[in-house]
Amino acid sequence: MTLFERLKTHAASQWADYTRHPFVEQLGKGDLPIECFKHYLVQDYLFLIQFARAYALGVYKSPTLADMRHSLEGVKAILDVELELHIEICGRWGMERQEIENAPEDTPTMAYTRFVLDAGMSGDLLDLQAALAPCILGYAEIGKQLQQDGCDNPDNPYQRWIQEYAGEGYQDLARGFEAWFEATSDLVLTDHRYPRVLSLFEKACRLESDFWQMGLDAKG
Repeated sequence: MTLFERLKTHAASQWADYTRHPFVEQLGKGDLPIECFKHYLVQDYLFLIQFARAYALGVYKSPTLADMRHSLEGVKAILDVELELHIEICGRWGMERQEIENAPEDTPTMAYTRFVLDAGMSGDLLDLQAALAPCILGYAEIGKQLQQDGCDNPDNPYQRWIQEYAGEGYQDLARGFEAWFEATSDLVLTDHRYPRVLSLFEKACRLESDFWQMGLDAKG
């Protein structure tokens, strides 16, 4: 059993609440209110800016050049791909880059991003990876499951989002992160330390659920 599989098993309820959240289910069916998705998308853009900083922190926390390169690839994936995807989708509803970047951070956005940064600042690379893992690996699982369920059909207004996270590019990124996470744990994880890693993973899952709920609550 890999570390990720072990964490998902021990945090099964938190993982299910996150990956099967009503926001995700409605997005997959295509009946999620547009205002909910737009609010989520803008906040996710702001989230990713801080997530890029967390990956940059990973460069500093990396014990080897290989680890530094993994962290750098994470920064590049966010800045060059994911942020631009958000701009592309927001543009379909007439939302400009400046409007999105100047939007205020909602409380769940601040709570989640500062948690991840604090996990990395106060801990080592494994702590940071444990806080990052639910987002990176969860989105890959959600995207793939929605695609398998046939949710990426032309009539679904959220088809582009589903295709991005179900696509081979993102799936490959997630596989690379999981292998990196596993390699780090092989070097530094102990039985004594595992509860802290699990706690970070569980908290990140709960914060992911709060992030989805923030989107749902935007419908007023």
